[in-house]
Amino acid sequence: MDARPLLIVVVALLVGGYVVYGRLVARLVGVDPSRPTPAHTEYDGVDYVPARQWLVLFGHHFSSICAAGPIVGPALAVAYWGWAPSIAWIVLGGVLMGSVADFTSLVVAVRHGGVSIAEVSGQVITRRARTLFSIFILIALVLVLAVFAVLTAGTFVQAPEIVVPSWGILPVAAMAGFFLYRGRAGGARLALVTILGLGAIVGLLALGHAHPPGAPEVGRLAPQTFWILVLLVYCVVASVLPVQYLLQPRDYLSSYVLFFTVGLGLLGVFVSGPRFQATPFHGFQPADWPLAGPLWPLMFVTIACGAISGFHSVVSSGTTCKQLDNEAHACRIGYGAMILESMVAALVVIAVGAGLSAARHAELLQAPGGAIAAFGEGYGTLTGSMLGAYGATFAVMALNFFILTTLDTATRLGRYLLAELTGWENRYAPTIVIVVAAGALALSGRWRVLWPVFGASNQLVAALALLVVSCWLVDRGSARRVTLVPALLMLVTTIAALVWQMRGALAGIGRDGPDWFLAGLCAVLIVLALAVSFEARGALRRTKPTPAQ
Repeated sequence: MDARPLLIVVVALLVGGYVVYGRLVARLVGVDPSRPTPAHTEYDGVDYVPARQWLVLFGHHFSSICAAGPIVGPALAVAYWGWAPSIAWIVLGGVLMGSVADFTSLVVAVRHGGVSIAEVSGQVITRRARTLFSIFILIALVLVLAVFAVLTAGTFVQAPEIVVPSWGILPVAAMAGFFLYRGRAGGARLALVTILGLGAIVGLLALGHAHPPGAPEVGRLAPQTFWILVLLVYCVVASVLPVQYLLQPRDYLSSYVLFFTVGLGLLGVFVSGPRFQATPFHGFQPADWPLAGPLWPLMFVTIACGAISGFHSVVSSGTTCKQLDNEAHACRIGYGAMILESMVAALVVIAVGAGLSAARHAELLQAPGGAIAAFGEGYGTLTGSMLGAYGATFAVMALNFFILTTLDTATRLGRYLLAELTGWENRYAPTIVIVVAAGALALSGRWRVLWPVFGASNQLVAALALLVVSCWLVDRGSARRVTLVPALLMLVTTIAALVWQMRGALAGIGRDGPDWFLAGLCAVLIVLALAVSFEARGALRRTKPTPAQ
């Protein structure tokens, strides 16, 4: 089958979903451009800072949510269950679930002063729900930090040519932030800073290719360990700096790299005209990948960030809500960024399903580079007429930019959440606690054991976030089906996935024996999710709405 007609249909459905369903959700939550946002009412010059241009905040938000998630999940799912169910879940999940969760979490957080979705749960459900939900999200964030620190360190070791651009973008972003916030804002200044910043990035990419650094030699530290430690230090520093001087401009400039990557990939599909080599559907239980599990519930948690992701809700109600200049921008940032990420996930499905043979795809998934290497090679096939032999390298370098972004965003989010939970006003103490916990996990190697439950826990956060929004809509006297139905569907699906994974861990499937740690973690996550859901049940039964907030 030719991949081009499928891509046209997918893009049309995603764009149509944004125009039609996005507006419906905006009316449901009552977007009000005249209402001042927390970026203005709570301004502190560090975390609460209105973005000068909505595109700057869109860039930050998109860069934060779009890292390795929409690459790894679809690349695995195509091999496990086929490209047809993968594409279907990406489109339906992205339009009806993921974008709704991201957008509504952003609006609800803005209406509650820019606090996290976990803190909101304490106001619309119970304080106990807030504590339980906060613990759940903290576990997920520590896992994100540990896994992504290891992945990023590995790319520095395996592809040293990306070291220079990955770190060189930081001073470039700092200079961009200085000029953007010096004096009056304006489109001309933003355009000039954008052109100069992107030009600097191109120069850094060329410099990295021409002069890649050698492996770092620091005492007896292995190169991978060295880079993990450097990344952890970076997380501490970057997450406490004022957002306008690093976070906003760095993510804004980085987003253009991804826009360019996605644009070239989509163009490459139409230029190369690839045909799918992968099987459309492998069956409910793939015979070639017995450890993958059944299509339901496992595919729905394997493809996470491309369809729906709890981490997105945490970003929306963590950093983005504190920088939103006007509620009029909430739909295009919250709903629109998720639609674009679904497009990225669809591109990955085509890259590995049509750009690679089934045998080559399976071979790459077993190699050290895994799903990222498979996407890179498939992307190189699609863009070969435009980028030549550099297509695969370019794709991996672009992806690395966003993994790095996710690291400091996740650290900042963990700081917000831990400060809300403990009442710590010093921003350094909660930051260090989060980073030390993630560092211990990354350096111990236990992150590999925890990875199987990452997708399920991530989707479970999204389900719980949608439950919180549903309770908020009840308080407003608004219809709640748009958020409650996907919340219940994902709640059942993710708990079923955790039960399946806990059963496999206890049976020692794919391991030398029972993995009590993994089984225990699954059990803890299930109990926390059920406890929050039980607390939400009472709030959802309320019949007398309070005045809208």
